[in-house]
Amino acid sequence: MHISFLIHNGYAIGGTVRTTYNLARSLAEQHDVEVVSVFRSRDRPVFDPGPGVRLRYLVDTRGGAAAESLGAEHTRPAQVFPAADGKYPMYSALTDRLIGEHLGGTDADVVVGTRPGLNTHLARQTRRGPVRLGQEHLTLATHSRRLKLVLRGVYPRLDGLTTVTEADAADYRKLFRLPGVRIEAVPNSVPAPDVIPSDGTSKWVVAAGRLAPAKRYDLLIRSFAKVVAERPDWRLRIYGGGRERPKLRKLIDQLGLYNHIFLMGPTHPIEPEWAKGSIAAVTSSLESFGMTIVEAMRCGLPVVATDCPHGPGEIIRSGVDGRLVPMGDEDAVAGALLGLINDDELRRRMGQAALADAERFDPSHVGAHYESLMRDLMSRGSRGLHRTRGSLLGGAYAVKDAIKGTTAGFGALQGGRTA
Repeated sequence: MHISFLIHNGYAIGGTVRTTYNLARSLAEQHDVEVVSVFRSRDRPVFDPGPGVRLRYLVDTRGGAAAESLGAEHTRPAQVFPAADGKYPMYSALTDRLIGEHLGGTDADVVVGTRPGLNTHLARQTRRGPVRLGQEHLTLATHSRRLKLVLRGVYPRLDGLTTVTEADAADYRKLFRLPGVRIEAVPNSVPAPDVIPSDGTSKWVVAAGRLAPAKRYDLLIRSFAKVVAERPDWRLRIYGGGRERPKLRKLIDQLGLYNHIFLMGPTHPIEPEWAKGSIAAVTSSLESFGMTIVEAMRCGLPVVATDCPHGPGEIIRSGVDGRLVPMGDEDAVAGALLGLINDDELRRRMGQAALADAERFDPSHVGAHYESLMRDLMSRGSRGLHRTRGSLLGGAYAVKDAIKGTTAGFGALQGGRTA
């Protein structure tokens, strides 16, 4: 098979970039694989796509190129890429044309979109023939109402749609009418790290991810204050950057934890830092999947995580390879951490279980799942341009209504959270 991934910026740092390259590298062992990046922001990609994967780009933004320097076409707003997608300000008439030319002339057997706006391009611009497979790396519940309306109009033109959790796949099946579109949950993949797994003897708890409100590092810091009160010999490292850093720094100082909690900043690769710890902590209020959970488990760490939508409960077997605790409960987080801190044998046993259980997220397993899905979709034949005139017009009207902000006829989705 010739498989072509379409990604926003394959040269940047991000979970979607990492998991796309993990999957592409695995598939490239048996297939012809390329990654087409809409934007190129660096000379070299941060993550290695792999020796068998071709990486190319459509728009060069190195050096912070202004829209004007890319020509008048890039100063005009995009018409295909939906305004409701958060990356819309970066897109333009130029990207509409270049993506359209790529999809209209591709010789791929399967084209894969990696975010809602790019899935919209796949649905509307791919030539007749290739299988159109959209990926959702976030969740339906976090999409704005306006974006849901757009996707409701264009997703019926896809052949398949993958989510990273079963819970999100169930939401799409329940709330979207996508007859004939294969909706399947396929988790993100995480390769085996090139480090010696943790032996569970260090006195470090490790957390990693964007310093953003949804990650609830404030909750983790307050919980760790309770840990320190009982076990002052343990410490916490938090890796990542983001706008919450000043608030978190202030909270650490206010609680007098400057000798116990350390904001380490962004780090790549992260695997050696996981392996230096003995326990991982994730206190998010929302996780579309939970890449850091799997990363930590693959380094031999049991994970204490809040049981938030959607990912942690589908990754952690509570009491076996980690602990799931209620969201927003400082005492529960502290109690779960102390339970592992105070029981060396339990911590080591759970760490070994985490190492074994996380193997199911290896790219070889996830790649095989995708390969089977793609072959099944190819055997059916692409449905992208084989719609009746009425169904295509209905999709066009749905998009038109979305642009106008119309919500009529979409009450089933009105209860979802908006981004």
